[in-house]
Amino acid sequence: MMRSEHTAPQWIPDAETIAGARITDFTRFVRQRYGVTAADYHELQRWSVWDIPGFWRAVWDYFELGVTPAEVLTESVMPGARWFPGTRLNYVDQVVRQARTDRPAIIALGEDAPAREVSWAEMLSRTAVLARSLRALGVGPGDRVVGYLPNIPETVIAFLATASVGAIWSACGQDYTAAAAWDRLGQLEPTVLITADGYRYGGRAHDKRDEITSLRAALPTLRGTILLARLGHTLAGTLDWDDATEDPARDLGWDPAEIETVPVDFAHPLWVLYSSGTTGKPKGIVHGHGGVLLEHLKAVALQSDIGPGDTFFWYTSPSWMMWNLQVAGLLAGATIVCYDGSPAYPSPDALWAMAARTGTTVLGTSPGYVLSCEKAGVRPSRAHDLSELRQIGITGSALPATSSLWLRDHIGDIPISSISGGTDVVSAFLGGAPTVPVWPGELSAPYLGVALQAWDESGEPVHGAVGELVITAPMPSMPLRFWNDPDGSRYRDAYFDTYPGVWRHGDWITVNPHGSITVHGRSDSTLNRNGIRMGSAEIYQAVEALPEVLEALVLGVEQPDGGYWMPLFVVLSEGVDLTDDLRDRITRTIRTQLSPRHVPDEILCAPGIPHTRTGKKLEVPLKRLLQGADPSRVVDPSAIDAPELLSWYAALPSAQV
Repeated sequence: MMRSEHTAPQWIPDAETIAGARITDFTRFVRQRYGVTAADYHELQRWSVWDIPGFWRAVWDYFELGVTPAEVLTESVMPGARWFPGTRLNYVDQVVRQARTDRPAIIALGEDAPAREVSWAEMLSRTAVLARSLRALGVGPGDRVVGYLPNIPETVIAFLATASVGAIWSACGQDYTAAAAWDRLGQLEPTVLITADGYRYGGRAHDKRDEITSLRAALPTLRGTILLARLGHTLAGTLDWDDATEDPARDLGWDPAEIETVPVDFAHPLWVLYSSGTTGKPKGIVHGHGGVLLEHLKAVALQSDIGPGDTFFWYTSPSWMMWNLQVAGLLAGATIVCYDGSPAYPSPDALWAMAARTGTTVLGTSPGYVLSCEKAGVRPSRAHDLSELRQIGITGSALPATSSLWLRDHIGDIPISSISGGTDVVSAFLGGAPTVPVWPGELSAPYLGVALQAWDESGEPVHGAVGELVITAPMPSMPLRFWNDPDGSRYRDAYFDTYPGVWRHGDWITVNPHGSITVHGRSDSTLNRNGIRMGSAEIYQAVEALPEVLEALVLGVEQPDGGYWMPLFVVLSEGVDLTDDLRDRITRTIRTQLSPRHVPDEILCAPGIPHTRTGKKLEVPLKRLLQGADPSRVVDPSAIDAPELLSWYAALPSAQV
């Protein structure tokens, strides 16, 4: 597989950045408290995985989460590690500790209204009142409260209120149909549904009342539904949001004691997230209060250097784990931005405009959005004042080196923190750190506390060569379990079937000599032509850089007769045809930038590329579809963004497959 041709970093932290970084302060703390000396980030990272209990004890103490527990990790096994036995806490307590009056907790943005600031007092007061409303509906520890909501402040408040009473939160965005929402939320047999009458996207209002009615009818365990009139509508049989979150007797002051949090075990469930659900019923992934609290403080405050002076804006949805990670900005005292709408409405540079308007300091987006800005000729720093922006986060897929350099050239000399992890740990395994350089097309380093390696087929670590991404020691935010998986078999099969006792994530990576990592794509969709493994990410980076190509998809299809068909599907810019000349240029680009074996057998013009709801290309299901599998068994249409495209792929001539 191709390594990046860029051998020099595009960004190097200066002495002032290193000295002022919170991770530098943490390094001093572990030296003074525990006598651990680390000369740089990589030495600190090695210590963090050599002494797993010592590192996580240090995180606990550094963030002053309470009396240091006597024991951190009872047994270092996967699955089955038991963290901080006997410790009781509540995620919400750390949010309450950050309350302040000089900056808002949340800035709300939408396509239809000016920016709205939500103070810490308002957020926490509504949280306290909503918690009382939930208790009045019979909600207690272990009960499930679910959200069918856009990315708005009320979703954050609903989560905080749920967690504060020890109940379990789960949500999905309103771009899901009622059936798709039920596939996820219905598994939990929820007690309360919190929803909105609709959302706005791309200049249109989407009334969801009919979907809500269907969803409520499919959830017989509901004791109540709380409705936010986002579009101004009402719905019979629901409790109004304001009635559920406002206390008419409350004065203008606010006392943190108003929130009565329930102390729960370290491993008490906090929320349930879901696998993509493209090839079967979505798996409910259960995470705990303590594990998420520690992991998110590390990821947000140490790896991303986010603190009380920051405005943290990641374009996301409640359906995606990045929503959960953005809420973690509150744990560090930052202001977070909730946006209900399209990142490209009313113009392709809308996300940059919102970042400028809110004074965003840390902005998160996707490689797809960056590429769309490149192709649209967007020049963000010319049109918008982005002087407050000091870091860009990227996730969803590998960021091409060309896009990373485009960000440098059109935003400024700031770090591009490309991260990779997943819903599975509701965090990242690898990404950036404020004291580590950034190489184009590469992820800077493994995160602290992540025992990451690349392994070959025999389970041996490899460096400078492609291997499976594995984690060899437990992390506190690994799933407690899967929902409705009483014997743990589905959980073990998902991560530990290949290398027993070692987490196999399903990505091909290369650990580079300077400590960075190149991500090549999913190992279950890796191309394997004549025994040579190739990553799809490199092909996408080469082809999607062409101005005529909006997006590309490559598949490796094993055929019944032993043959191997490797088609490349391209979505072209408006008015562009797939001529012989364009086919030749695509072929030359792949041959020149990669190798002759990367050249596809056929290049086909497609009407679009279907993705999961979190933006990942649907490689494996489409491969199975082209191998003749029944479409109804290959993929759940409700789990993808453009199900109408499936029929086009299914109708490809049988002679090709």
